[in-house]
Amino acid sequence: QVQLVESGGGSVQAGGSLNLTCTASGYPNSRTSMGWFRQVPGRGREGVASVNSDGSIDYSDSVKGRFTVSQDTSKDHLYLQMVSLEPADTATYYCAADAVDMRTLQALSMQPKYWGQGTQVTVSS
Repeated sequence: QVQLVESGGGSVQAGGSLNLTCTASGYPNSRTSMGWFRQVPGRGREGVASVNSDGSIDYSDSVKGRFTVSQDTSKDHLYLQMVSLEPADTATYYCAADAVDMRTLQALSMQPKYWGQGTQVTVSS
């Protein structure tokens, strides 16, 4: 069983920064691609940034240039560095993983198999 645990959320003023960490455990071959998603109440989950199995990285247009996703060499940790935060970034942020690349899942309008419990990010104006 794959387990994902997010940490690092919090409250910050607009223009500030936050760093999120996702710690993964269990079945490495089932989590070869990992990513960050976010969700606000009443809306579906939005892909934010992801790392595919070949190391390629994808960002949503809304966070390009402001967020940076990275992974440690063990691939047990996924990070999200967020700078120049805006109130529109306020959401619950989730870590996700799958054996299928996030890029492929997105193209097929499918959701990753494994999810963390989420961490809240609140940006005030």
